[in-house]
Amino acid sequence: MIQYFKNIDHQTIAISKPENGAWVNIIPPLKQEEFHELSQTLDIPLDFLTDSLDIDERSRFEEEDNVKLVVIKTPTENNSFNESDAFYITIPICIILTHNQIVTVNSFDNGAIKRFLDTFRNRHPDKKNMMALKIFEKIIQGYMSFLKEINVRRNVLEQKLYAANRNEELLQLMRIQKSLVYFVTALRSNEMLLMKIERTNFLGLNEEEKEILNDLIVDNSQALEMANIYTNILSSTLDAFASIIANNQNQVLKRLSVITIVLSFPVLVASIYGMNVPIPYANSPFAFYIPVFLSLVISLIVGWFFLKRKIF
Repeated sequence: MIQYFKNIDHQTIAISKPENGAWVNIIPPLKQEEFHELSQTLDIPLDFLTDSLDIDERSRFEEEDNVKLVVIKTPTENNSFNESDAFYITIPICIILTHNQIVTVNSFDNGAIKRFLDTFRNRHPDKKNMMALKIFEKIIQGYMSFLKEINVRRNVLEQKLYAANRNEELLQLMRIQKSLVYFVTALRSNEMLLMKIERTNFLGLNEEEKEILNDLIVDNSQALEMANIYTNILSSTLDAFASIIANNQNQVLKRLSVITIVLSFPVLVASIYGMNVPIPYANSPFAFYIPVFLSLVISLIVGWFFLKRKIF
């Protein structure tokens, strides 16, 4: 699906065809015929439009026939029905700067583009470089927002684990850990991309735009640092809970072993008095009570011994 927007008197107006100074936004569902038609209409290389279809596409920039392409990773919620998948993943978004328009291609629903659309009335589409920088800004803000959500969710799950060690919370923490792996990888790739754009001045930025790009690099580095910190905290937490679970298991096994030892002595006494041979006090009227008394005494002595040694 192709959307065309134009800013007229600080109002976002949807138009039916591309015009000079318009923003072209391509969102799902994507059709190959639309790509071919748009490629011919705007004189854009076809692979520039289709690069975002590969979810593993790396962050990079490229130029062909004075048409500039920037591929950058952006975060999104994972709508997979698989309960073992990450809560959040990263997907590529293509930003194409043509001679007269700016084109964005999204293979999935993109929160950054939606936020950019909400503020499009304040943008100047003829300033394509600034438009691209503002999209970068919305992407970094998306990372920050998702990282805060991840941290809140992690704290909640940890509190539940303190109350009761259940597999459900551990599995959800693993899903958060997978999300952070996606974020760290994408943020590191985006950081290299932005720094390379700054070093080569690929977009042909003026001094004001260079300052904005420098601020975006700092913000991206901050998001990367947050993701690294949360990853380290989560890894330490999972290791700690693994140790706690192993220690609890050892304690249970130790107690079961002690109980088995204590109960083995009454079984031994009962076995001796149950043999088909003459035994002392076999004809006594207290023949039943004697093995019971011996079993209780021996069990209490053995149990007291283990309690004194703090083994139980």
